[in-house]
Amino acid sequence: MNMPSSNKNRKNKVSLGRHYENKAALFYEQKGFTILEQNWRTAHKEIDLIVRKANLLVFVEVKSSSSGKFGHPAERVDGAKIKNLTAAARQYLIDKKIENCDLRFDVVTFSNGQLEHFPNAFESE
Repeated sequence: MNMPSSNKNRKNKVSLGRHYENKAALFYEQKGFTILEQNWRTAHKEIDLIVRKANLLVFVEVKSSSSGKFGHPAERVDGAKIKNLTAAARQYLIDKKIENCDLRFDVVTFSNGQLEHFPNAFESE
């Protein structure tokens, strides 16, 4: 049974996304962070990575691009995405009963396989 082309493309995209999320997780581990969550979901929102080092909790969005045709991957973290990420982060803090820690939102991008790290990429809404 053959899968329709659009399903194959979606599956490949998801698989590639997971690959880059795993590479980003390794990047944080090498910097001394503990990976708390990968692909944490609430309602229709998702946080790619949640990592912690001492009193710092970091919510990470991972974006990738194989070409510059649609601009830099970080440009896809727009106002709507920021709003969703901050709402999901707020829910995570409530669900896990986390208080009194420093929070940060990072973006990690992969352009043609090259990792770029944007710490404190935006403020929460």
